[in-house]
Amino acid sequence: MDISPMTAVTPPRGLATVVTDEYLAAPPMHFPSAAADTFAVQFGRFVDQTAGVVQAEQLFNLLCAFALNLDCPWSAYRYLTPGLRNPAEPNQTFMFNYPDGWQERYFKMGYDKIDPIIKTSRKRARAFRWSEVYNQACTTEDERRVFDEAAEFGLRSGISIPLHGPNGSFAIMSFARKRDFQNRTVTYLQLAALHFHLRAATLVNSSGIEEIPNLSPREKECILWSARGKSSWEIGKILGVSVNTANFHIKNAMQKLDSSSRTTAAIKALHFGIIEL
Repeated sequence: MDISPMTAVTPPRGLATVVTDEYLAAPPMHFPSAAADTFAVQFGRFVDQTAGVVQAEQLFNLLCAFALNLDCPWSAYRYLTPGLRNPAEPNQTFMFNYPDGWQERYFKMGYDKIDPIIKTSRKRARAFRWSEVYNQACTTEDERRVFDEAAEFGLRSGISIPLHGPNGSFAIMSFARKRDFQNRTVTYLQLAALHFHLRAATLVNSSGIEEIPNLSPREKECILWSARGKSSWEIGKILGVSVNTANFHIKNAMQKLDSSSRTTAAIKALHFGIIEL
């Protein structure tokens, strides 16, 4: 194994603000001076840009821009509530800009329930390459299929950074692209991921939690059938309403879920627990 619109879900309660000793014990990296200077400047600019940001979504946009400067177009942040053992439960956070097609495929196939990145991140403290997990003897064929299908959407090479904290707090930052990652790229992405995580914690702890969007019963019905792959015409026939009415409710649901497409709206609704397939 080696930008589409961002999908961002409500920031979690009480993100971890503690860095484990294993991060601090990471060995120093030595790079050619020119490359090191470029990466250092880009990272410094990213840190400066985040100083006055007051929303987690804005932070994530800046992180994505930094990663793109390192030729890494796809980023994902996932926070699992302390004590949450089932990765399919809705009480977690997603922020990602993965291709819409892969997002839809990932949740439709239930890959969030078997994602080997989550299993591996629970046991690791430092960044790891997806190829390491793919080649492990303990990785099942079903788990390898998650990586294989991600590659079909362009996510051929990836790294993930576990972010462990006190009281079972746990998050994962992942970056993906079409070619292998150099070591210095991994190092700076790990630094950026940690900075994002700590900054997001500060925002969440100081401003509280955004409420789950309140969809009307009809909006829930329309977005549910949309998540099941039905067109507006089909939804209208199922619910006994006109196509225009179906589109009206879907548009309202998309606005409330702050989504630019039906697919991302459906994914958000699923992981807020608003609908169930």
